[in-house]
Amino acid sequence: MIKKIFLGLVIAIVLFLGFVSTRESKFHYERSTVINAPAEKIYPYISNFKNGSAWNSFDQKDPNVKRNFIGNDGEVGAKMEFEGNQEAGAGYLEMLSLVPNAEAQMKLVMTKPMHAENLIIYKLTAEPTGSTRFTWAMSGDAGFIGKLINIFIDCEKMITDEFEKSFQNLKVVIEKQ
Repeated sequence: MIKKIFLGLVIAIVLFLGFVSTRESKFHYERSTVINAPAEKIYPYISNFKNGSAWNSFDQKDPNVKRNFIGNDGEVGAKMEFEGNQEAGAGYLEMLSLVPNAEAQMKLVMTKPMHAENLIIYKLTAEPTGSTRFTWAMSGDAGFIGKLINIFIDCEKMITDEFEKSFQNLKVVIEKQ
C-alpha cells in the first residue's frame, strides 16, 4: 500500500514538472503613464542611476542597500552594483544605450535571491498636451525555476505593481518642480 502511494506521488510530481516544462519561459512586462512635464525634465531621472533612488520603488525596498557606481553615471557603460535585503536582492544594472530625452536601455543582472538577466527599456514619448508618456518594459527568460515560481505567484502583477508605484513616485518628484 505504501509503495502504491509513493509511486502515485512520484507520478504526480513527474506530471507536474512535465506541465511546468511546457510553459513559456520568456516574458515581457510593460506599463506606461503620462507625466505632466516635458521629456527634458524626466530624462535625467531615467538615464542616471543615482537619480533612481528618488523614484524607483525597487531602489527603495531596502533603505540600507549598498550601492557601488562604476563609470560615468548617465553614460553608456555605466554600472550600478547593489546589495540589499532579501526583498531588494543583489546584482547590477548596466547602461546599454541612451537616446537623449527619448530612451534608456539597461541590462539588469540579479545574483540574489536567484540569478536572472533582464532587459529594461524606458521610453519617453511626447503627448499632444505637452505631457510625456513614460513607458517601462522589462523582458527576459525566466528559465525553469521562473516557470515553476510563476505557477504559484503572478510575477507579472508583482513586477508591474512596482512599476505603478514607481510611476507615482516619479510624478511626485517631477510634477512638484
